[in-house]
Amino acid sequence: MSGPDLLDAIRTASAAVMQRARSIRVDEDGLTRLCDELAGTEPTRAGLDPAHHLAGDSDDATLAYVVTLDALNFGSGWFPELRKRPGLSGYLSMATSLKEHFEAEGPWNVRQLREMDATSCARLFGQTDAGDAADELMALFATALRDLSAWLEQRFGGRFEGPVEEAGGSAARLAQLLAEMPLYRDVSRYGELEVPFYKRAQLTAADLSAAFDGRGAGAFRDLDRLTCFADNLVPHVLRCEGVLVYVPELARRIDAGEGIASGSPEEVEIRAAAVHTVERCVAELSRRGVRWRASDLDFLLWNRGQRPEIKAHPRHRTRTTFY
Repeated sequence: MSGPDLLDAIRTASAAVMQRARSIRVDEDGLTRLCDELAGTEPTRAGLDPAHHLAGDSDDATLAYVVTLDALNFGSGWFPELRKRPGLSGYLSMATSLKEHFEAEGPWNVRQLREMDATSCARLFGQTDAGDAADELMALFATALRDLSAWLEQRFGGRFEGPVEEAGGSAARLAQLLAEMPLYRDVSRYGELEVPFYKRAQLTAADLSAAFDGRGAGAFRDLDRLTCFADNLVPHVLRCEGVLVYVPELARRIDAGEGIASGSPEEVEIRAAAVHTVERCVAELSRRGVRWRASDLDFLLWNRGQRPEIKAHPRHRTRTTFY
């Protein structure tokens, strides 16, 4: 599948899921209210918070940090049972731990990535003796790091610059390359439909753009073609704001903290609803003469998800390596 077709496939499949969805729908009045609000604002471009992300002394260190962090940017289904830093989410706890390690020891090379195991991951991320959920996630983190090592070594001579160079300024192409690694193959089945999302693969390009301010390793000509990064927070914010409506049984399960199985029809519908709703909002804003990218709207919604009133309500939890 070529790069541009990868992104087209995400949009097309998400729209098809929403045409058939049984557990979730878009509230048209809620969508209009969101578009009305955004029509009077300018998008805020995503940036990395230097308090929790590496602002490296060198471009090489920054590149290695972003690629490594996004290789580990999953685990939201385990986060409620993990040991987190005071006041920080699971993701920011992990990002900060990696930042501090890179600042103290420097970036990992492919040999060091290859040698990581669950015990060393637990030690680095503060999860030693934190329980079964932490043990399970740290084992997956170690797998992700070893996969990254093998991919970089076999495809790019062990160079973090290699994938960016081969992508040639295309975020879509970089996502396609990253999807060569097993834990990035973010594709679900929904009946006879194949439904790709490629959340982390797309997010890597967006994070590189933010880290490098759109220059050098962060220069991508097609960032406007990325979809939203379908996880469990963006659809949760859309639900809290009355844009997405879940059927009572699904709402009850989520509100009760029950897990939603990865690849289940409900989970696919939730993620597809996020992608499709963001696309509809971007299209409506464009008709009004306001230019928002899907990644801009994702950034806004993700940050709203950090508000106490949003965090006070349970979001869906799925144990998956995709988000």
